[in-house]
Amino acid sequence: MKLLEGKTGLVTGGARGIGRAIAIAFAQHGANVAFSDMNADENFQNLEKELNAMGVKAKGYVSDASNFEASQAMVDEIVKDFGRIDILVNNAGITRDTLLMRMTEEQWDLVINVNLKSVFNLTKATQKYMLKQKSGSIINMSSVVGVSGNAGQANYSASKAGIIGFTKSVARELGSRNIRCNAIAPGFIITEMTHKLPEEVRNEWVDKIPLKRGGTPEDVADVCVYLGSEMSSYISGQVISVCGAMNT
Repeated sequence: MKLLEGKTGLVTGGARGIGRAIAIAFAQHGANVAFSDMNADENFQNLEKELNAMGVKAKGYVSDASNFEASQAMVDEIVKDFGRIDILVNNAGITRDTLLMRMTEEQWDLVINVNLKSVFNLTKATQKYMLKQKSGSIINMSSVVGVSGNAGQANYSASKAGIIGFTKSVARELGSRNIRCNAIAPGFIITEMTHKLPEEVRNEWVDKIPLKRGGTPEDVADVCVYLGSEMSSYISGQVISVCGAMNT
């Protein structure tokens, strides 16, 4: 059964990792897919081809999610190309991990702008179309460290905690127009980002997980499909952890 037939989804940071898995899962469930990333590199181009080969309409957009005007222009262009946006997945994110005593203002500002301001930018740009439709599902990518914090990640944790507060506020604001807003808090997910960590650090994380494995991008993508579908029509303002019971 295709849960997203007839819907159009927008996934930011979609060319790789969790974003790529979400875009593919959406297409597998019948959604047309718009995705964005900073560069039209090989991953970007290959994903666009792969999605179109799945029999749905798909297009990639080069855009900086942390830029307010660029985000507005991209969303307007997507609506012209696709006619509507039913699901927004705010997935764009970066890390600049270091202890607070060593953290520079640039490292703080960059992470806050890419991770948190981007969520404001895209939600602001998309909501006007969802308000006209009187329907929509907004899915914001937070993190377990946005709930619990983590040493060496003050900037990242703050950005992901901010996303949770933003999500709950938007759910209250837009609920009367049949627009839902939820956050996903992934735990230790095996991606390019986590592969950059030393092996001993990765093993320490896995040891803390009751299910004794790191998550996959597909584990997160499956929850996005659920939250984007009508199966979750009475779920809004929630934070769903995808962490193998690590943060319980």
